[in-house]
Amino acid sequence: MKNLMNYVLNLVWNLMKLYDLLCLEGLVRGLQVFKERIKAPMYKRVIPNGEIQKLIITEETAKIRPYAVVAVLRNIKFTKDRYESFIELQEKLHQNICRKRALVAIGTHDLDTLSGPFTYTAKKPSDIKFKPLNKTKEYTACELMNIYKTDNHLKHYLHIIENKPLYPVIYDSNGVVLSMPPVINGHHSKITVNTRNIFIECTGTDFTKAKIVLDIIVTTFSEYCENQFTVEAAEVVFPNGKLHTFPELAYRKEMVRADLINKKVGIRETPENLAKLLTRMCLKSEVIGDGNQIEIEIPPTRADIIHACDIIEDAAIAYGYNNIQMTLPKTYTIANQFPLNKLTELLRHDMAAAGFTEALTFALCSQEDIADKLGLDISATKAVLISNPKTAEFQVARTTLLPGLLKTIAANRKMPLPLKLFEISDIVIKDSSRDVGARNYRHLCAVYYNKNPGFEIIHGLLDRIMQLLDVPPGEKKGGYVIRASEGPAFFPGRCAEIFARGQSIGKLGVLHPDVITKFELTMPCSCVEINIEPFL
Repeated sequence: MKNLMNYVLNLVWNLMKLYDLLCLEGLVRGLQVFKERIKAPMYKRVIPNGEIQKLIITEETAKIRPYAVVAVLRNIKFTKDRYESFIELQEKLHQNICRKRALVAIGTHDLDTLSGPFTYTAKKPSDIKFKPLNKTKEYTACELMNIYKTDNHLKHYLHIIENKPLYPVIYDSNGVVLSMPPVINGHHSKITVNTRNIFIECTGTDFTKAKIVLDIIVTTFSEYCENQFTVEAAEVVFPNGKLHTFPELAYRKEMVRADLINKKVGIRETPENLAKLLTRMCLKSEVIGDGNQIEIEIPPTRADIIHACDIIEDAAIAYGYNNIQMTLPKTYTIANQFPLNKLTELLRHDMAAAGFTEALTFALCSQEDIADKLGLDISATKAVLISNPKTAEFQVARTTLLPGLLKTIAANRKMPLPLKLFEISDIVIKDSSRDVGARNYRHLCAVYYNKNPGFEIIHGLLDRIMQLLDVPPGEKKGGYVIRASEGPAFFPGRCAEIFARGQSIGKLGVLHPDVITKFELTMPCSCVEINIEPFL
């Protein structure tokens, strides 16, 4: 049981790179293989008996989104839950490997409503006209861009193409618009629970990422096809005339020595046992050669396996980190836990006991998250800016934990209410007195999200935290008090500043409706955020 828990925790930690675990189907399949109840499936690409579906890419796409890959899931059987999981996986991939559709955009279509071959081209916005998903009339691309500027979901993707002279678009042979990537699909080919044949297209600026995304979708949901784990191939004709067949579903083999795995992990297992551990991680393995070599087959679902160290990490996860024998380092010092970390661990346990769920959010975020959405100017936040950010999501080091928790709630809106989350982590503030120009502070932040604000719950949580920290109420004897205050992120008259041991340590209150709306939430929310370092 401990091994299984260790496996699950590591799966959660690795969700950023194990894309097939972003949906229930992939997660359950991984657990079943790990428990040795089933064998890892073998995915097959088949050429149809009749005419193969074909996508033709024109030269006009070269400066916008030059790549596209396609595949067909034939005779698939959806239920309501399967359909919702299929849609949810696409959205999670969009937010993850697709980098908010900037690198890859996924389009899924009911093939029975379309007629191939398909054409992927680019046209002037005024020349593109179609009925978009879930709309009742046709619009030009220019009109759609104006409409979606107020759409909380789609407005985040408009900047990718809105300033381009040409917009990408995909047509079938009858001139029906499948999609205008990366913004919206056409309503004509919308998939439903009753859809039997799905045409999948992934367009993007990164060819490798597009192939990975396509592989993940088709391998995960080919389980529901009439011929399980079988995907129908489709062809793409590039502007230079070269023809490629997708999905690739490429298997490859790697060789790793058993003694290397034992040395790096710090265990003593036989090659046979190590091969068995790796097989449980969906990496089919066997001992070959001199008895010390392990041959590992890398499936198309494991795009994260790049180097031998990735294989060694999987062996360690399957073995169980808790089962690795602890040894003292060969030094003349005995380590002691950092006092701030010890206080953090103690508070984590008691916050969980109070009914709150811990979240672990990114230390980097966008300027919009810590400034605009909270009603602040970026210059007033004293935020540390990243000099050359690779994505809009990682522009600055966070100055508050609140945006991360609100974004976590927004991603889990379907969960039963109330949502009670907390996080205890570092924030970063500019500090000219420090040699690095910045300083870390350990903050505790808790959020309550429900049909009513629940200010009394957050206030009660603060009282419990102070009780645990042995800080009595009142100003005397180093106690704590709350005083009426104002803040741009809080509802007027519903904000208080927290003072403990003579200094301000944070605020609590009910969030302003504008803040809630900007984080794509719809219900009241109250929060508390304090600096815990003064209590050491």
